[in-house]
Amino acid sequence: MIRNQTSNFVQFQSAVRTAFVLGVFVPVAMLGQRAALVSPELNSDGSVTFRLERLGAKEVLVPLAGLETPLKMKQEQGVWSVTSAPLATGTYWYSYVVDGRAELDPLNADVMPSYAYLNSVVRVKGPGSEIWERTDVPHGEVHRHFYESRIMRGLPGGRSEYFVYTPPGYDAHAAASYPTLYLLHGLSQGAADWTAMGGANFVLDNLIAQGKTKPMVVVMPLGYGDLSVAHMQPSDSGFGPLFLANNALFGDVLLKEIVPRVEAEYRVVKTRDGKAIAGLSMGGAQSLEIGLNRTGKDGIGEFAWVGGFSAATQFVRPPAIGGEANKLRLLWISCGTADFLLQPNRKLIKELQGKGYVVQAVETPGSHIWPVWQRNLADFAQLLF
Repeated sequence: MIRNQTSNFVQFQSAVRTAFVLGVFVPVAMLGQRAALVSPELNSDGSVTFRLERLGAKEVLVPLAGLETPLKMKQEQGVWSVTSAPLATGTYWYSYVVDGRAELDPLNADVMPSYAYLNSVVRVKGPGSEIWERTDVPHGEVHRHFYESRIMRGLPGGRSEYFVYTPPGYDAHAAASYPTLYLLHGLSQGAADWTAMGGANFVLDNLIAQGKTKPMVVVMPLGYGDLSVAHMQPSDSGFGPLFLANNALFGDVLLKEIVPRVEAEYRVVKTRDGKAIAGLSMGGAQSLEIGLNRTGKDGIGEFAWVGGFSAATQFVRPPAIGGEANKLRLLWISCGTADFLLQPNRKLIKELQGKGYVVQAVETPGSHIWPVWQRNLADFAQLLF
């Protein structure tokens, strides 16, 4: 009898240790049930089932990227659950709101980096491999760089960062130079988002392996001029002026600090025909603003290839010079048909066309979500250089 009690106690200790290692608190009575709980669970039709054990909660909601209204979970014996409608393949963020308080999914280690939100991540897969997924092809490398910014405001210790993707076969000592895409993230996001959420490195790996795009270097910087804007919402008081000032400062950060460092550290083409800039949401506005308005003494910008994905175009100034004078090789502006920024994008496109710009305007199904931007990157990259 004593031997059986000892054995049960050892099993109990093991279960508790496992719970603490996983970073979750599990009530003693529920230890056996927790092992069987899965969240998120991908279903064969593309829907996702979310589950959360929360005894005593009165209401649990699941805000899911792309949905205007959060999913409402139902509870049975302390376990809350809900299944979404089928989703397009791609990367989605979500969270739980338990009685008004936002939480991460404690059963999911995949977390979205963000300055403003608590978001877990679910990656919806289809029957085959998507362009942003890791496949059995040669892979490039992603390098992380830290540096002290003298321009960006609000940085702890003044230390900023950028990531650089180099394509398969890149040799720092070879004579060949590569074209460069500067790829910018959205509001509240960080320098890691295009790889962590968007799979940008795998997009390039797969396109290069398929012969659909030229090998290129991709630079993904921390895209702020003033970090205090990172936690704000467009509805916040004073957001507009701060957002504009942030984007103007970031133009200086990019052109005066990051581009010179990249061109000194990597074998890249230094002429404008070998440089592209694109971004999503805030980064889309920055890309268009820099690409259209940050020109040199000759009236020509630093980048010959410019793209905006779901860009916050209401914060982009129409350029002072006409399209023929700017001599862009490509101006590509895309937005999802259900995106709240669709009308501002259409408005800017019309203004640019009136100034003689040839705009490749693209509207795709979807809202302000990563599945749209992942596809945008794949389409845009195939048109470069």
